[in-house]
Amino acid sequence: MKQNANHLREKLVLASGSPRRAEILERAGWPHEIIVAGIDETLLPDEEAASYVQRLARSKAEKVASGLDGGLVLGADTTVVVADQILGQPVDEADARRMLELLNAKWHEVLTGVALVRVGGETRIGYETTHVRFAEMSDEEIDWYISTGEPFGKAGAYGIQGNASLFIEEIEGDYFNIMGLPIRLVYELSEL
Repeated sequence: MKQNANHLREKLVLASGSPRRAEILERAGWPHEIIVAGIDETLLPDEEAASYVQRLARSKAEKVASGLDGGLVLGADTTVVVADQILGQPVDEADARRMLELLNAKWHEVLTGVALVRVGGETRIGYETTHVRFAEMSDEEIDWYISTGEPFGKAGAYGIQGNASLFIEEIEGDYFNIMGLPIRLVYELSEL
């Protein structure tokens, strides 16, 4: 879909404290400010991953938008799915180890929900899925990776842009989605 790029001059309000999302917007040259939403991210019973990330993205964007007089608010949420299990952020080292062992030598999906809310106007929501395959990691490699502290604060207990890149064998889809913000999808949804 071809678009008029004039809307890229409008500053976004990013309803997220993720430094990776802010970095992606900055690298794309998209002006933005950050207002953290602070919502309940509990998975609902029988909720599927795509519904989950879109619900959270919308909740974040709507919460921030409710306190503004105008503008365009971006909400996003990322999760990892492996063997029909949704993996959020690890709560401690044992949880990070459990997640990394689940991902070890397997394909998994990274899903990011995106919501753009025009204050007082339209809302657009979508999601992106990327497939990622981890190499086989030894127990020592998993222990080392956990010791870096990188798994914490990241869905699925890894950050592809950092040390985890050593263990990624293959990607099918949007790299930026794995970092937490599928910037092309944001662009496609943004012309509100």
